[in-house]
Amino acid sequence: KTLDPKPGRQFGAAYTEARYIVPDVIIEKVGTEYVVIVNDLLGPRLTISRFYRKLLREGNGDGKALEFIREKLNSAMWLIKSIEQRRLTLYKVTECIVKFQREFLDKGIKFLKPLTLRQVAEEIGVHESTVSRATAGKYVQTPQGAFELKFFFTGGLPTAGGERASVGSIKQMIKELIESEDPHNPLSDEALREVLEEKGVIISRRTIAKYRGELMIPSSARRKRY
Repeated sequence: KTLDPKPGRQFGAAYTEARYIVPDVIIEKVGTEYVVIVNDLLGPRLTISRFYRKLLREGNGDGKALEFIREKLNSAMWLIKSIEQRRLTLYKVTECIVKFQREFLDKGIKFLKPLTLRQVAEEIGVHESTVSRATAGKYVQTPQGAFELKFFFTGGLPTAGGERASVGSIKQMIKELIESEDPHNPLSDEALREVLEEKGVIISRRTIAKYRGELMIPSSARRKRY
């Protein structure tokens, strides 16, 4: 009776409030097509004050004051247009992701394809840095779950068929192979490399170990059950 049934609470007192990820953009399947919806509820829509627009339109008052108002309203318009442009870029980037990652949306992470910022930038006609800024810290809700947009920008490894397999899909393959292994005779990194090679993925044992570590999966010696 003297013991705490939830001992972790004493270490998490500073984090009493749950924090949830609200997606900035949503990909929904409607029939056989995917629709992109930018979540406009995350922040208020900026508008120009009617009062100051009226002052400029009527032209009453001190000339310097009107010039000051005109300067500030121009700055406000520039800001509003910039935010709208960022929103439009986010929409176009997500549409591009839908185009390139259709198989991922249909079938799951094993079908994630390599995709770079440059590919997307060239597709939508903007600079690579523009895509990077527009997607920084942004999340997307998909039929496969919620992901940070940078999750889709990943390199790849060559396959026997001449194509490239994304890092995310290879990690998923490693995870599934380990989950289905014999716990009394777990797969070593070399054995995983051989299995992936049979599936057409050209990868080194060292890269297998690196990806396994990133997945927080221990070595075969630590996974073995006696």
